[in-house]
Amino acid sequence: MTDADAEAGPDADAALPEDVDAVRAALVEWYEADHRSFPWRETTDPYRILVCEVMSQQTQLERVEAAYRAFLEAWPTVEDLAAADRADVVGFWTDHRLGYNNRATYLHTAAGQVVEDYDGAFPETPDELQELHGVGPYTANAVASFAFNGGNAVVDTNVKRVLHRAFDVEDSDSAFEEAAQRLMPDGESRTWNNAIMELGGVACGKVPRCDEAGCPWRGSCRAYETGDFTAPDVPTQPSFEGSRRQMRGRVVRTLREYDDLALDALGPRVRVDYAPGGTFGRAWLRDLLSDLADDGLVELDERDGDTVARLRR
Repeated sequence: MTDADAEAGPDADAALPEDVDAVRAALVEWYEADHRSFPWRETTDPYRILVCEVMSQQTQLERVEAAYRAFLEAWPTVEDLAAADRADVVGFWTDHRLGYNNRATYLHTAAGQVVEDYDGAFPETPDELQELHGVGPYTANAVASFAFNGGNAVVDTNVKRVLHRAFDVEDSDSAFEEAAQRLMPDGESRTWNNAIMELGGVACGKVPRCDEAGCPWRGSCRAYETGDFTAPDVPTQPSFEGSRRQMRGRVVRTLREYDDLALDALGPRVRVDYAPGGTFGRAWLRDLLSDLADDGLVELDERDGDTVARLRR
């Protein structure tokens, strides 16, 4: 048992799967096999990581990447930024549509602190990093994790969505933090936090891409099993029993057992009251399957006049 396991409370133990080691290994293997390439993932320079984290606040990564490269061309080191004219930094922020200009001033001030108060060497722990102007708990922990491999589990919107869907973790900050910390292997914050955020960004977005992205947690994922992909940042759905999401789950479970099924072969396996021309008939089932196809979970073909469904691989 790791230190994180020993410190976790009963709620975290109840939410997470029994074989936590296998879950950890599956995610790290998935991430290391293939992941999106971003320049801030290729460095452990705390200055560059801080620039990325400040830019990424409520800004799309596609826009951040171009701005990040340009920013570092203008001010490649923390000393360069500290010596820059603040108006130039704010002007850059505005030109690249990076959100609130106060983030530019915070970053500029923080650079000055590192140079003047820390002789150019960044503090390394989350608590110390929060002494920098405008650096809150999340950003401090991210810099500690990705620059120094010494942070706690990062809990952003993507991570909350993953934990809620996969392990039914309660929608509360304390529950998410506890579960995330228990899952993270000791001393591996850099790889782990990158991996779980990648999972949320690539496979478990608001519209899930479980099979298409090869999600490594499908075998233990509550949402994949039930078809209920509600999450903290996804609108709450009605009660589960008899609901559309329960039927979605039945479709997914049924199609796991067969290569493909036509509507009238699939329907009775989803609802006992399925009748081709009835309320819960072909039109109802086509609509359900269309939703699953839009979510990237099911493929639909027309064959000999019949709609045929299969799980998307």
